Amino acid sequence: MNRRHAQPGPHRPADASMTLINETYRRPLDPGYQEVADRRRAGTAPRRTRRGGAALLVLAVALGAFASSAASALRRPPPAVLEARALLEAEIRERTDRAEALRDENARLSAEIAALQTAAASSEDPALLAQLQQDAVPGGRVPVSGPGLRIVLTDWVPGPGEEENPDNRVQDGDLQLLANGLWAAGAEAVAINGARLTSTTAIRGAGAAVLVDMRPLGSPYTVEAVGDPSGLQTGLARGTAGQRLASLRQQFRIGVQVTVQERLELPAAGSPTLRSARVLGDPDATTASGSAPAPGRRGTAAGRGTAAESLGPVTEDVAVSGRPDGGERS
Repeated sequence: MNRRHAQPGPHRPADASMTLINETYRRPLDPGYQEVADRRRAGTAPRRTRRGGAALLVLAVALGAFASSAASALRRPPPAVLEARALLEAEIRERTDRAEALRDENARLSAEIAALQTAAASSEDPALLAQLQQDAVPGGRVPVSGPGLRIVLTDWVPGPGEEENPDNRVQDGDLQLLANGLWAAGAEAVAINGARLTSTTAIRGAGAAVLVDMRPLGSPYTVEAVGDPSGLQTGLARGTAGQRLASLRQQFRIGVQVTVQERLELPAAGSPTLRSARVLGDPDATTASGSAPAPGRRGTAAGRGTAAESLGPVTEDVAVSGRPDGGERS
């Protein structure tokens, strides 16, 4: 029986399956890079000339300038828009200068009128002049400065997971009651966020804001009253306003901060517009200019007499209907 002997095959290296890795170790550079490196070592590699470098630099600068001009052109508004904006800016500057000139002229004329009235009253009726000067402070016609109280009311801000409740905000009734309490405690002048209160001042609510003479105010509400600090504190504590402040702090979590101020400066109120007048003691004699206000409107002269009467320290001539202490806010 013949036995066939297997012929030995060709010899394979042990790392035959790692040819790619071996080639990477033996020739780490790409053939093209290797050729350039060999030329550089041999000194035959082409060198970059100054002319070529300058051309590249000029090309880069030109491309940068083109890109910048294109971006600027895209951002530049159309000529019609620029013209309209310039016209609007010129008109705003003109109207602003005109308003400032009218304001200065109004102040000059008001000072001149006051001087003429003072001179006429001092010579004709000194008693009337003394009465007018006495009523100037409660009427809000002159600025007032002196010691007093500063009361800051701040809306409660809900935290994470808490729902907002309108009852946790300062309402117009709170400011009305506080202002009336300050007048009753002996305040000589009262202001809310810099708005001076007089007998014709209206405090109303409009959504989340409070209007003082149609001027919207927001939290915090700073109520300042000029007068004897100890007397004001005692009067507030004994009256309904002090109970309301305690209820706001404890039940409705509204911030209430009362501080004694050595000096407060309250501005003068705006000059009221006289629409109707009646001579005291003569109900038949009436002089009207413009339309008279609706009768019985709260916060105006129609609900408490005539506009020609002296202004007294009352902000609201009606009772404030709201929540009682510890009760529900309306």
